[in-house]
Amino acid sequence: MTTTMTGHNQTTIPAKLAKRFSLKPGTRFEWREGLAPDEIVCRILPDASQLAAELRGAGKKYLKAAVRHPLQALEEERESEG
Repeated sequence: MTTTMTGHNQTTIPAKLAKRFSLKPGTRFEWREGLAPDEIVCRILPDASQLAAELRGAGKKYLKAAVRHPLQALEEERESEG
């Protein structure tokens, strides 16, 4: 697959690749130099919602069973203040 860079340093991602990697407008990329002098490496960066979904519930393994859940404790504290 070959693409051409415009005068504004823009290029088009071939439709086959865009579909394969589920790329949509707003997708962010990380660019860096490759090992060869004529090589550029492009990496797709995950969007914020994808990162949030991956982190959801990640801290549960650090909660102790005998201790109140931190959010429940915060809610109870706010209710007692109110």
